[in-house]
Amino acid sequence: MLVKVFGAAVQGINATQITIEVNCSKGIKFMLVGLPDASVKESHERIISALQVNGYKFPRQQIVINMSPADIKKEGSAYDLPLAVGIMSASDSLKTDKLEDYMMMGELSLDGSILPIKGALSIAIKARELGFKGLIVPKKNAKEAGVVNNLEVYGVENIAEVVDFFNGDLELERVIIDTRAEFLNNQQNFEFNFSDVKGQENVKRAIEVAAAGGHNIIMIGPPGAGKSMMAKRIPSILPPFTLHEALETTKIHSVAGKIGGDTSLMCIRPFRSPHHTISDVAMVGGGIYPQPGEISLAHNGVLFLDELPEFNRSVLEVLRQPLEDRSISISRSKFAVEYPASFMLVSSMNPCPCGYFNHPEKQCVCSQGIVQRYLNKISGPLLDRIDIQIEIVPVPFEKISNSGMAEDSSEIRQRVIKAREIQDERFKDHPAIHSNAQMTSKLMRKYATPDQEGLQLLKAAMDRFNLSARAYDRILKVSRTIADLDSSEKVLSKHLAEAINYRNLDRENWATK
Repeated sequence: MLVKVFGAAVQGINATQITIEVNCSKGIKFMLVGLPDASVKESHERIISALQVNGYKFPRQQIVINMSPADIKKEGSAYDLPLAVGIMSASDSLKTDKLEDYMMMGELSLDGSILPIKGALSIAIKARELGFKGLIVPKKNAKEAGVVNNLEVYGVENIAEVVDFFNGDLELERVIIDTRAEFLNNQQNFEFNFSDVKGQENVKRAIEVAAAGGHNIIMIGPPGAGKSMMAKRIPSILPPFTLHEALETTKIHSVAGKIGGDTSLMCIRPFRSPHHTISDVAMVGGGIYPQPGEISLAHNGVLFLDELPEFNRSVLEVLRQPLEDRSISISRSKFAVEYPASFMLVSSMNPCPCGYFNHPEKQCVCSQGIVQRYLNKISGPLLDRIDIQIEIVPVPFEKISNSGMAEDSSEIRQRVIKAREIQDERFKDHPAIHSNAQMTSKLMRKYATPDQEGLQLLKAAMDRFNLSARAYDRILKVSRTIADLDSSEKVLSKHLAEAINYRNLDRENWATK
């Protein structure tokens, strides 16, 4: 008897339908075709054990299984459940006409329990898109898949539950998630708040400007000045997710297997902080079985690189293209996948190997030329993509011991949201542009051209500080954001003056002053 069961393969962050055709006839052979990898082929042994432990007999017949389309590589153990259901149905151990209404995925344990899978949200979206009535997934993936409306999602713990459901002996409990309510209720659950940060008003202002315009930022300062502390609080001042952004970000983390069993939808922008020993592949994604890298896991959020010069040079260089294109394409001989990578790059570094160059109290012990060589570990093209460069000095004791509370993140966030709303209106006719940091030269000429007084100030600053030509565009973009925070239609000289102060590393004599 020939039956068809439906599953899905995840490629990139999207799913593709896989039709599993099972035919049982006279004989004793077991054949599995359709480009399965080793883990899919090993499902034979897992299915036999799972069925036997739960009181079902594995058919003693010739079983031929085709996984269509046959030109797509089938990877992983998530096909165990549809394969087992297909085998039982083709051998008349399971009698139902409901198989064509449901898509199902799940890994089988030897005792028949169903283990969680990756990419449940992408699979659920595909099931709804193709018009399936429902989706059957492991219990731990049920909340994640349940955010997709107009689709019946069922979470199961054991293969016996699936068999009884299709035989009509059991009613599974449908998972219903009020997506919008959960999304709105969890947007303020931040672990860190800027009210904890004493002093550093100029740095907090620079971070506010960076968040308002989507600018990349680097903080340079001695150990213990608060660089990492402030970086961890940046998500608390970024604009809240839109529902579309939340779904897109959740899909990426779902494909990477980073979604917990009690999580349905990511409601807070991600903050990723990889260690400096990270490899190129782990940063951008890829591998034998391609997975999203750190830049994609930071999509719509923050990628924080602490101690930037300590990262391998090749790891930093692979960031250059994603910072421009806001996506990463991973190509293999037979296929290519693309992951989104639109993130805010936040980085920090000590000014020199000992950490005390330009410290107001401690003496730097690095020999002459060491500071410049340390800075040269970061290439010019990468620094060119960092709009704001701000120096940090240690907080004096008087401010540390002050018991008063600093400004709350929610207050800063309201100003950031207001500035972003101005930018949304400005770029409404440019769907690929979402913030000032993404402006092209043409848009800068239209929206960020200073007046004559501002041009004179900019010329004087470039001459005095020996600013590079690449700093010119960055200053204009940042000044446009400062003007938005000031609710000013025009870029004024005071906005340019503040933006110029955020280009420390572009000053030719910075490492020798």
